[in-house]
Amino acid sequence: MALPETSVQLYTLAAEFSADMKGSLDKLAAIGLRNVEAFDFVRRPDEIRAALDASGLVSPTGHAPLLSDELWTPDGSIPTPAPEVVFEAAAKVGIKTVIDPFVAPERWFTLEGVTDIADRLNALTETAATFGLEVGYHNHSQEFIADFDGQSAYERFVALTDERVVLELDLYWALVGGQDVPALVSRLGDRLVAAHVKDGIAPASNPFAPDAGEFGSDSLDQRHAGTGDVPLVDALRAASALQYAIIEYDNAPGDVFADVAASYAFLVEGGFAR
Repeated sequence: MALPETSVQLYTLAAEFSADMKGSLDKLAAIGLRNVEAFDFVRRPDEIRAALDASGLVSPTGHAPLLSDELWTPDGSIPTPAPEVVFEAAAKVGIKTVIDPFVAPERWFTLEGVTDIADRLNALTETAATFGLEVGYHNHSQEFIADFDGQSAYERFVALTDERVVLELDLYWALVGGQDVPALVSRLGDRLVAAHVKDGIAPASNPFAPDAGEFGSDSLDQRHAGTGDVPLVDALRAASALQYAIIEYDNAPGDVFADVAASYAFLVEGGFAR
């Protein structure tokens, strides 16, 4: 397998990006990154595309809700735009794969809910194709709580989705969900084309479980790649068709650009990505 390309999910630096879009992208380019993963791009595609072009960066993947009724933005939630609006914005930015980043936990707790999520995403593959795009899904840890005949809700979802649906596995959240992460990566095979590379000390229990109470990402003890509990080395080596290794922190431990640089060094100097 050719080495995947490094990228960074811009949610990691949401505050910095909103305050100074081009300046933030310039700092990422100075680290050595050539790719980013856009978020909250639907309401500002032209602005993001201009900033990317000015900094010499591209966004081959991007996050936008496709399966929920509300879209989260730093300024508050708004109704989710129609898929055609999302795809048109993605095409303007230069995104090739639109990935839904989060589906509410309770929808993963029943087989009917899981089937509905898969059916909705399957139906969007054709619409996306008319814009020259693919669709995909990014997990947290709620997808690993329910079990159906010995199969997690996540893997049942994978089995129910069209092979054209892209999988982006968040390695940290898979561990929090109790998974043997390298084994899961291996089972996903060529369906897995992107991974969120993040590390940290896993919480004692799944924060998305029904009895977990309110959760905020600022409670997470996340650390630079290679310095936490996540078996990143074995997981990355288990991938067979990974195209993008995407740095992300839900809760960056220090200066966000230094944190991104540390994870970039882990990936590139370790020979896991380019």
